Amino acid sequence: MEMRTITICVDAATADAYEATSEADRRKIDVLLNLKLKDVVRNVRPLEVVMTEISRKAQERGLTLEILESILAES
Repeated sequence: MEMRTITICVDAATADAYEATSEADRRKIDVLLNLKLKDVVRNVRPLEVVMTEISRKAQERGLTLEILESILAES
């Protein structure tokens, strides 16, 4: 598998701790981060899908257009 390097922003304490670990421990951390990033990126859903799901759940719980308009009017 081809490996590439990316840059991520972390706080200074995290960067210091990472840089202070052994090369073997850094490789282990890299593997764990790679797995977690794959999981996060794979599970990213388009905003429209999220909004549709929220709308469906709200309707299932009894939210109607009239109730929504009333709530928005109060704001």
